[in-house]
Order: sequence, then structure tokens, then C-alpha cells
Amino acid sequence: MASNRERDESLTFTIPSSSSHSSPITVSDQLDSYLADPRSASGSFQNDGLLSAGDAAAADPDFGFYRPDFRQNPLSGSVEFYQRHVFLCYKNPRVWPPRIEAAEFDRLPRLLYAAVVARKSQMKKETRLTICEGHDGTETSNGDVLIFPDMVRYRRLTHFDVETFVEEVLVKDGEWLPGTPEALRGSYIFVCSHGSRDRRCGVCGPVLVSRFREEIELHGLQGKVFVSPCSHIGGSQYAGNVIVFGPSMNGEVTGHWYGYVTPDDVPLLLQHHIVKGEILDSLWRGQMGLSVDEQQKKHEQRLLLNGLRDLEESTQVCRPQDNFVSCQSIGVNCCQSNEVVCCQSNGDPSFRQNHVLVEKRKDPDVIETQAKLSADNKSSETVISRISSGKGASRKFPSMTTWLDWEQEDTYAALAVVCAAVSVAIAYNCYKQLR
Repeated sequence: MASNRERDESLTFTIPSSSSHSSPITVSDQLDSYLADPRSASGSFQNDGLLSAGDAAAADPDFGFYRPDFRQNPLSGSVEFYQRHVFLCYKNPRVWPPRIEAAEFDRLPRLLYAAVVARKSQMKKETRLTICEGHDGTETSNGDVLIFPDMVRYRRLTHFDVETFVEEVLVKDGEWLPGTPEALRGSYIFVCSHGSRDRRCGVCGPVLVSRFREEIELHGLQGKVFVSPCSHIGGSQYAGNVIVFGPSMNGEVTGHWYGYVTPDDVPLLLQHHIVKGEILDSLWRGQMGLSVDEQQKKHEQRLLLNGLRDLEESTQVCRPQDNFVSCQSIGVNCCQSNEVVCCQSNGDPSFRQNHVLVEKRKDPDVIETQAKLSADNKSSETVISRISSGKGASRKFPSMTTWLDWEQEDTYAALAVVCAAVSVAIAYNCYKQLR
């Protein structure tokens, strides 16, 4: 076991850090006093220089939230399959090199990365390694290791302990004897802020961290929600990239990835995902533990259910003059008219991708049904019962052409009702499978 002096020396960077930081993640009793500092009231790390620079650059036309490629690519299914996420708390984004395995990086992250790669084939779980911010003297110190979905933390790993730690914890799925795993509680948010790896993450990430900190304080979520910048997680084109770990409604710990997140989306993520346990499908990239195909299937099922809930709230009848179109992404047919529209993204940052917009109709079209047909060889008149608002009225139509027009209109109405019933049945079946 290394001495305290050896531990401190092993964590020394050649590039000094001039700013003071606070901790991203903690569950100890010291949290309240730590959060009393107004600069870190949200329970997040603090990197004043980085955040102020990021805030000023957020409107960067090439790398910020208004860059040309922002929200131009589909998000669902953009997370490669993995089952476990390991975060090493180490320094801050300003001193992280472009790659963890880089020679200029300190020994601890570099050796841990090498050990994970070397033993990868022997691990029962597909494992990712990411760096998050750490700072000595806070609840999350340099060398602390956070593991999800296990929701545990090991304290003060050094480069002397790397091989043993990987062997016992990541390969054998046991415990690292020199350290005692601490249970993590609450939700943990990691925002890619790895500017040396990709400028887009370096511009967008710090602004999102700052906004998360403000909203956590505003909604009184201190001690329940924790946020930290992290190193590259993949998909820099989707910056801002956010990962949220925490228990779902059934108690299972999940890791959901979001992309193209803007500061305005932060309150929605906190209110819907953290507080209500609802997935924001418009920003959802994928989930830890699911394959790419499974992510896309889950996404389509949720969109189908959400679309049919909207459909049930409105009375939708397609008229002959409406164009019948298909929303293949969710498997729902809808009318393209003034009342009902199936939309696709045009790159507008405010647009919710793959979302079906269904407006309620204040004046539903009259549903016509055939009541009686009188065969009159002389006049060729047709008698039809027209039902509107529960009241019937008998009308005569003097020509076969009018009758054919009515029959076509009635056919469209009937088909719409049948399709709606089938869609509801399919959605209910999907709902039972999701539960």
C-alpha cells in the first residue's frame, strides 16, 4: 500500500491549475456545508475560468448551439452497446489532453485506460472509461472512481493500485479490498466538456454545466442531483452531450444519453427526466445496456404510444381532399391537411425530431352512413341518411355522380376509423411489452 506522500506525488500534473473547483458527486453528511458555498450551490464541480469562457463562446457560429450542423442528424441509436460506465475523477477539462491514453497525461488515467483495454476480453460486462472532474480537498478527490449502474464509489485510487483494482472490481465483479465501496444516491449528470478533443464540446459543455447548476439550485435539488463535466464520450457532432444516471420508476439504475442539448433544454431534462421519470425522445440518443437496434425499437415504441395518446384526444377523420401520408418512423398514418400534419425536421433547433403534431379539431366532419337505397329506374334517385351530432336527416340526391362522391367520402372515413382502432390495439400491445 502506497504512502500518503506517494499518493499525492502520483496525482501531480505538470500543468498547474490556477482555479479552485468544487465536487461533482457526493453522498456524505458534509454535503450541506459544502453546498453552502454560493459558488457551488448546486452540488456541481466549479471551474470558473472554463465556464465564463464557455458562456462567452456559446453563440459561436461554428462550434456553438447555432452551428450549421446543429440538429441535422438523427439521434436515436447513436450510442454503442455497453453495460458498465466507469468514471475516474481527475483534475479538470482545461488540463485534459485530447486522449486519455496520451503520453502527456498523468500515469493514473493513462495506466487505468491501458489496464481496462488489456483486460477487456476477460470482463463479463462491456465497460466504458471516462474522466470526470476531481479536486483534492473536496468530497470528490482526484483518484475517486464512480461505477454505474452499480452506483458505487471507490476512494483515492493511485497508479500503484490500478492492476489490482481492474482485476478485482472490473474482471471478477468483486470488491477492491484496500477500499470500501460507498453507495451513491440520487441522479448523476455528466456533460461532455472535452474541448481539447472537440471544440464543439468545449464550447457547449461548460455552458450546460453552468445552467444545470443554476436550475438545480433554483428547484432545490441540492444533494439529490449532481453534475460534472466529463471527457469525450463519442458523438461530438451531437454536442451538447449529456448522460443521466439514476434509478428509474421501477428502481432499476439506467444511463440515458441525450444529444443536441441547449441551455433551454436543461429545465426540461430536470423536470421531466429527473423529477417525473419521463424520457425526452426529441433529444434521446440511447441507453446503457441496449444495442443500437434495441434503442431504435424502444424509441419507436415510445413515439407510437405518445402519438396515439395525442390521437385519442382528438377526433381525426381524413377527408377525400386530404392527402394520406405515412409516418414510417413511428408506424402511424395521418392526414396531411390543415388539421393534421406529419412533420419532419428541417434543422430548426427548436424542432422536436420525429414528433407527430396532431391538432384537435373543433368541428369534426360529418360522418355519413348509408341508411336506405331506393331503386327507381325512372329518376335514379338515392336516399341517404345523413347523421350529424346525433340527429338524422333524409336527403335525396338526383344523380349517380353525387352518390359516387358520397361513397368515396364515406370509404375514407371508415378506413380512418378502422386504422385508428388497429393503431390503438398495437399501441396497447407495445405498452404491455414495455411494462
